[in-house]
Amino acid sequence: MENDDLRDLLTGRGQELLAELRDFAPGEELALATRLRKEHPAELVSAAFGQARLRQRARAKFGADADLMYFTPNGVEQSTRRSVAEWRAERFAGLGVRRLADLCCGIGGDVLALARAGIEVLAVDRDPAACAALAANAAALGVAELVEVRCADVADVDVSGCDAVFTDPARRTSRGRVFDPEAYAPPLSWAIEAGRRTRIGALKVAPGIPHEAVPADAEAEWVSDHGDVKEAVLWFGTGARSPHRATLLPQRASLAGGDLPDPPAGPVGRYLYEPDGAVIRAHLVAEVAGQVNGRLIDPKIAYLTSDELVDTPYAHAFELTDVLPFHIKKLKALLRERGVGTVVIKKRGMAITPEELRRQLKPTGPNTVTVILSRTDHGPLMMLGQPVTGPAAAVREAGAQVASGQAAGASM
Repeated sequence: MENDDLRDLLTGRGQELLAELRDFAPGEELALATRLRKEHPAELVSAAFGQARLRQRARAKFGADADLMYFTPNGVEQSTRRSVAEWRAERFAGLGVRRLADLCCGIGGDVLALARAGIEVLAVDRDPAACAALAANAAALGVAELVEVRCADVADVDVSGCDAVFTDPARRTSRGRVFDPEAYAPPLSWAIEAGRRTRIGALKVAPGIPHEAVPADAEAEWVSDHGDVKEAVLWFGTGARSPHRATLLPQRASLAGGDLPDPPAGPVGRYLYEPDGAVIRAHLVAEVAGQVNGRLIDPKIAYLTSDELVDTPYAHAFELTDVLPFHIKKLKALLRERGVGTVVIKKRGMAITPEELRRQLKPTGPNTVTVILSRTDHGPLMMLGQPVTGPAAAVREAGAQVASGQAAGASM
């Protein structure tokens, strides 16, 4: 999106077009564009269609706010989703932050959440289109008085007037994802030092960051949303007593730790626990094992088992009915015998894919079962059971329904 396009979209005529295109379907585009070009300049119609498509895609991240916001293609892909940004803004506010420099701010996913939390934000990015979109977004969502937008190289910005810095280095180029942290823009080493310049600092990193790459003075937080790990953040100056944290949204559950030894492995009990991806990334499986009085089913597989049922937001629980050595013909016979037509397949440490296994099983019938496959020291196992419902599971289910609704809106 060019700045001229944005200026035109902000006019009365541009706003009328965006309102008309809010829920257009892709199959309607040709006929609709033909009609609108008879009433409006072709360039404005083209810009409105482009922005309307971006808004529809952005609903999965921003919900209803997306229909008021302005995006660039990179901004939709790389911006922080609203739920994650709000969590981070609350952490900053809880740490007493009043003015923050958001370096590499993009179209403002984090900036908007920070401003809504009452924090003044110096928002810096070197992309003029992103800066223009952010300024329009701050105005559209009523927080412009708390946001100063500056189009500049982050290395040239003085942050001495801020009590916190947040940096989100670009990890993509026109060629795709960047895996070398020193090839980030700005480099990871620079972003780490920027995080130490103020009382509180934070920087976003790839969720797969090796634990040995986390600085000794940082708290590393992995964040998942609806069970999908979205990001990792290195925090400085928080006074955290534990090196690692896993935060699960929308439950808003946050688990700190990282100092416990791995739990022992043992036989499979009545219940199987599948830790959330953020828990696994943060190496906090031992903390969850302590909560459920559990053990690993294999020293290198992140499945826990216990004879006790304990409701925890940090793991999905399954009540097992069968624990058998993995054998496709035996599994197929069991499913046929029990009239199972819907099979939810989970697996760890085994080469077979769920799609491949489902094709071989060819399940038919009215019933549903979860099949969990795992490598163990005693050979591959297949475990059959059902997910356990409880307070934590109910929160996850409600959140999943919200996410599904947002995604459906995004595909309209």
